[in-house]
Amino acid sequence: SAINFLERLCLTWMFFFMMCVAERTYKQRFLFAKLFSHITSARKARKYEIPHFRLKKVENIKIWLSLRSYLKRRGPQRSVDVVVSSVFLLALSIAFICCAQVLKGHKTFLSAAYNWEFLIWEAALLLFLLRLASLGSETNKKYSNISILLTEQINLYLKMEKKPNKKEQLSLVNNVLKLSTKLLKELDTPFRLYGLTMNPLIYNITRVVILSAVSGVISDLLGFNIRV
Repeated sequence: SAINFLERLCLTWMFFFMMCVAERTYKQRFLFAKLFSHITSARKARKYEIPHFRLKKVENIKIWLSLRSYLKRRGPQRSVDVVVSSVFLLALSIAFICCAQVLKGHKTFLSAAYNWEFLIWEAALLLFLLRLASLGSETNKKYSNISILLTEQINLYLKMEKKPNKKEQLSLVNNVLKLSTKLLKELDTPFRLYGLTMNPLIYNITRVVILSAVSGVISDLLGFNIRV
């Protein structure tokens, strides 16, 4: 029993340690995204002591897109995605087991000690996933903030009226900004759940398995068939 307890304690510590490392990586990504969104604002750039430039030249837009791509790839990517996917699959498996236990006998579900352990694990994993989902969603909002490009387009139109002699050059920059806006919209992956990168296989498993299990539990508790 002592060896079993120590093994379980060590595995739990290792698992939650990897979860903390993944959360720290998401926090760093959010910090980079937050600072990146302040580059084109003179007031915020001065406040956070970061470089500032406007997207009024083609070279500046190129630097802005390159910097965005570099910051999004900075830090561990695949290892963190593996940890998050593993946590999601574990939470999905525990939820499926709990649903199966409830369907087997919902009156005796809480009488077993291992079911309480499953519920504690599920609650801890869901809190962790919600935290990552919040950070990932905020990070995506910072990187996919199209209002920055739209603001620069408005500034270019105003400059065209003030400086008609530079209308051709400003029109070129405006066209590049329009193409950049379309590019940012196309780069959003369809398999993304509140900022968490989702594997298509995991997405399909979630949609089919867990919804079927939840439908069965609700139907068993309410006494009539419900399809989710």
